[in-house]
Amino acid sequence: MTTLQWDKAGERLYETGVDHGVLYIPNGAGAYVDGYAWNGLTTVTESPSGAESNPQYADNIKYLNLVSAEEFGGTIEAFTYPVEWEQCDGTASPTPGVGIGQQSRKTFGLSYRTKVGNDLAGQDHGYKIHLVYGGLAAPSEKAFATINDSPEAITFSWEFTTTPHEVGTIAGVTYKPTASLVIDSTKVDADALATLEEFLYGTEGTDPSLPTPATVVAIFSGSVLTATPTEPAYDDATNVLTIPSVTGVTYYVDGEAVPAGPMTLTTNKVVEARPNSGYKFTQPSDNDWLKGDF
Repeated sequence: MTTLQWDKAGERLYETGVDHGVLYIPNGAGAYVDGYAWNGLTTVTESPSGAESNPQYADNIKYLNLVSAEEFGGTIEAFTYPVEWEQCDGTASPTPGVGIGQQSRKTFGLSYRTKVGNDLAGQDHGYKIHLVYGGLAAPSEKAFATINDSPEAITFSWEFTTTPHEVGTIAGVTYKPTASLVIDSTKVDADALATLEEFLYGTEGTDPSLPTPATVVAIFSGSVLTATPTEPAYDDATNVLTIPSVTGVTYYVDGEAVPAGPMTLTTNKVVEARPNSGYKFTQPSDNDWLKGDF
């Protein structure tokens, strides 16, 4: 048996700051395959709600306690935002530089870091990566004020709600859908963390993406497999593009997933390979090509 001790050296932990914000836009299949750096991120406030007690009475006693479903939402504050955020904020751009408001709002994914500090290493002890799925931003107020002798940059703010993403059964345990994951760099395997960051921030050969909750768990359980994308063949004489069949790889033509096999091109096309859930690409690797000569 041991006696509890408080405030031991190295155990005086705290969290601070927010950085490495990334916005992810889902494709037509709901996969977060496009990531964009969010500069100027100042605050992310997480505001869970629900999980409220609803007592039930019988036989003149409190018989049981039912708990309502928990919701996850929050507020994003920033000095600026990536142009891709406009579609999530209800703005459409029919031509560059022209924005039409009050349009349909696109859902989004988000990742950001907070620093973990302690009494020995200060703010460099570690960090936590926060992942948000199924976000939907609400209309927000924007206050534009005159420049005076104490100028301040405008801070934009958006409240958001979320729709949970399926997690599934992992190691025999079935988890409820979730809209939020947190990964603590001080507690996970460093190589697995590097793999996750390859997904989130991209590499020389792959674009940034937000993996599903199940894939994130698989990364840290050591069950992620590697795949090497093969360049599609193209016949200049017939304009036939042949998509190869590679385990763990899905090919996209101009952003649309396509099956393996031949297809005739009538215009130049961008072909991109992306890893399937549970896979990552070997590094370095090339995963996008321009095909055609029209």
